Amino acid sequence: MSTNNSMYEWKTLPWKKIEREVFKLQKRIYQASSKDDVKSVHRLQKLLLTSQFAKFLAVKKVAQVNKGKHTAGIDGIKSLTDHQKYKLAVDLKLPEKASPTRRIWIPKPGNKTEKRPLSIPTMRNRAEQALLKFALEPEWEAKFEANTYGFRPGRSTWDAIEAIFKTIRLKPKYVLDADIAKCFDRINHKALLEKMNTFGAVRKATKAFLEAGFMDGKNLFPTTEGTPQGSIVSPLLANIALYGFQTFIRESFPAYYKGTQGWKPHVIMYADDFVILHRDLKVIERSRELASEWLSKAGLELKASKTRVSHTLNYHQDNCGFDFLGFQVRQFPAGKTHSGKWHPRGQTPILLGFKTIISPGKEAQKRHLQAIKDVISTLKSAPQKVLIAQLNPILRGWSNYFSMGCSKRTFSKMDHLMFKKLLRWAQRRHPNKGIKWIVRKYWRLEQGTWDFALREGMRLKRHDEVPIRRHIKVRSTKSPFDGDWRYWKSRERRQSA
Repeated sequence: MSTNNSMYEWKTLPWKKIEREVFKLQKRIYQASSKDDVKSVHRLQKLLLTSQFAKFLAVKKVAQVNKGKHTAGIDGIKSLTDHQKYKLAVDLKLPEKASPTRRIWIPKPGNKTEKRPLSIPTMRNRAEQALLKFALEPEWEAKFEANTYGFRPGRSTWDAIEAIFKTIRLKPKYVLDADIAKCFDRINHKALLEKMNTFGAVRKATKAFLEAGFMDGKNLFPTTEGTPQGSIVSPLLANIALYGFQTFIRESFPAYYKGTQGWKPHVIMYADDFVILHRDLKVIERSRELASEWLSKAGLELKASKTRVSHTLNYHQDNCGFDFLGFQVRQFPAGKTHSGKWHPRGQTPILLGFKTIISPGKEAQKRHLQAIKDVISTLKSAPQKVLIAQLNPILRGWSNYFSMGCSKRTFSKMDHLMFKKLLRWAQRRHPNKGIKWIVRKYWRLEQGTWDFALREGMRLKRHDEVPIRRHIKVRSTKSPFDGDWRYWKSRERRQSA
C-alpha cells in the first residue's frame, strides 16, 4: 500500500477482516495461556505485535473509537487526518522510551472540592498502548480470578452485584467492605513487572509507559510508582498488579477454620473496591489482616476511611448492609408473606425469614439529584425543549444502571423530587401566574398525564418508566476471547432486550 494514496486506502481498509484476523490471534494467545504454554503465548504475542492489521486497529481505536480521542497530550494533537492515521499505523511499534503524559485534574464524583488526576498520553503513545493491550489482555484474561469484574471485557458492575446477591441470598453474612488507597498511584513497578513475567520488548515498553513521568503545567514530574490514570493500558496493568489477591485470601483458610462455621470467604472485586463475605466474624477480621499483608507487598494499603465491617442483616442495629458500586446491599427481616424462599430440588420451599434488597445507595441518589439540580439551575431561562434534551440522557443513564436492583420505589421517589424542582423552575419563569396556569402550560394534563412535555410531543422521560430486570451473572470461566459466540450473543440479546 502506498502512503500517497493513504486517505483513500484508510477509508476502504477491510475493517471486518482486520478485526477478525486480530481476534483469531488473540484467541490463540488465550488458549495457549489457558494451558500455561508460556512459550507459545510469547511467540503469538510477538506475531500480533508485528501484525499490520493489529497496528491499523490500534490506531483506529485511539483516533476514531475511544471517548478521549479528541483530548490532546503534551504534543497538542487532538485529531489525525486519514493520511496521518495510515502513516502512524505503518510506523507503529512498541517503544523503549515514552513521552511524558499531560496531567489534568477533574472533580471526583459527588465531591466538588476534591479532584483526581488524569494523565493524557500523546496520540502515538496511545496507539502503542492499544497495541500492547491487544497482546497482553488475552493472556491475562485466561489467568484472572473468577470474581474480578473491573475493567474486563464481557464483565460489568452488574455482574459484581449479582455475585454478591448469589453469595448472601440464602444466608446473612458479615462483610468487610474495603477500598484500596490510591491504588493506581501507588502500584510498585518492580513487583508488577516481575508478576508479568514477559519478554524483552513488552517488558521495556511497559516499563517505559510506567516511568514516562507527567507534565503538570510547565513542570515535569517523574513517576517512580503507580500506573497513570487515563492511559489505555493502565486498568489492565492495575488488574495484573492485583492478580492473586483473591486466591491468597481464600487459600489462607482451610475448609473449616478454627472451629468456625464452614467454607472459605468469598472475595468479590471491582478494580480497587472489594468486599469479603463470610458468616463468621472471626474470618472477616482475619481476612482484613491478610488483605493488608498482601497489599503491602504490592506497595498498597487499605483506605481506613472507606474500610468497615458490617452485617447484611443484623449487626449492632445501626451498622447493617453496605454500599458497593453505587448500590446499597441490605437484608431485612420478613414474615412468611414477604420472606425470601429457598427451593431445594424436589422439596417444599423453605422460608428464609428475611428478604435481600439491592437498591440505589443514598450517595448515588444524592449525586443524581444534584446533577438534575445543576442542569435546571444552569438552564433557568432556556426553553422547555432545551431543558428536556439536557435532562433525558441523565435520567435514562441513571435509571438503566440501577434497573437491575429493587429500584421501583426509589425511581418513584426520584420522579417526585424532580417534579418539585421542575415546578420551582416553571414558577420562577412566570412569577405573576398561578400554579394552575403554570402546570397546564408545562405538563400535559389535557392528555390525561402529568408528563413534562411540549404540546408537539417531546417529553421528559420518567425514572419509573424503566423496567426492573434481573441480571444474569457472567459465568466465572468465560471470556470473550474463548470464541464461544453462542454464549456471548445470547448475553448480548438478553441485555439489549
